[in-house]
Amino acid sequence: MDIIYLSDLRIETIIGIYDWERRVRQVVSLDLEMATDIAKAAASDDIEDTLNYKAVAKRLIGFVGESEFQLVETLAERITGIILDEFNVPWVRLRLNKQGAVRGARDVGVIIERGVRPDL
Repeated sequence: MDIIYLSDLRIETIIGIYDWERRVRQVVSLDLEMATDIAKAAASDDIEDTLNYKAVAKRLIGFVGESEFQLVETLAERITGIILDEFNVPWVRLRLNKQGAVRGARDVGVIIERGVRPDL
């Protein structure tokens, strides 16, 4: 298997548990690694034969931008569910970063892996 990745996909959303967080849009940053097999696409040179990272990004920008979750954990689970279910990906690793959430820390967030990681 191979990995297609997206790095530092920044999306504005409502996220957080505090009253002030429910009133302002904050930026979350997503780093994604998605297992796939690129052999068919490499042979055909056709976008239809691969995991279209632009389509993934567009779907997540729409979903995250409209979401209003309290916890980054909930948002992370929903994002990985979309990738696994809608894009037929067997395994995904997501790093979700909510910069500025903790004073004194450059960034904070969660890293989750879902699905079955194929032998790479």
